[in-house]
Amino acid sequence: MNNLATPPPFPQWLTWAREIQALSQIGDHYAANDFERDRYHRLIEIAAEIISAHSHLEVNSLVEVYAAQCGYATPKVDVRAAAFREGKLLLVRERSDGGWTMPGGWADVGDAPSRSAEREAWEEAGFHVQARQLIGVYDANRFDPMILMHAYKLVFLCEVIDGKATPSNETSEVAFFAENEIPANLSDRRTPARVIQDAFKALGNPGMPAVFD
Repeated sequence: MNNLATPPPFPQWLTWAREIQALSQIGDHYAANDFERDRYHRLIEIAAEIISAHSHLEVNSLVEVYAAQCGYATPKVDVRAAAFREGKLLLVRERSDGGWTMPGGWADVGDAPSRSAEREAWEEAGFHVQARQLIGVYDANRFDPMILMHAYKLVFLCEVIDGKATPSNETSEVAFFAENEIPANLSDRRTPARVIQDAFKALGNPGMPAVFD
């Protein structure tokens, strides 16, 4: 089931900067000598300078983020647990921006995607959950064109097994919401409204094919 959404208007400078960063990361990975590495490191700096010139982000911080990437450049993977109890969706309030989101974050190396989502629900909300099906695979950059790295978002329909609402060092509140109670102040980069709508559709239609971009 293709649920392709119209992508936001990407600024051309950001598209260029992302591509330069990806090419420089790949080039650095395959570089044969220090002279080639120096040239690719300079491209990383140029990508950072482009983004800094059009945003509030500092060049040095951007260079550190980009320089920490290694190997062949591929999209990062964000996982989210759409965990339900009595028809209500589990959300947590992020300390970083005050917005509400499904528990989740970057997938950990070594974890299966579903296991990463289950772990995030425990660490951020205090609930043990079990992933039942994949709701969708989303291009995260369609939601927030200012994401520095290209990322995919995997959302799993989960059943709450046990636990109690327990905020973490990343979350300040934990609560369950019916579909007509979803807070207006979502942390859109983490959980956009479209993903929440798909989660409730999946809850009401067991076995619904996963949506994808």
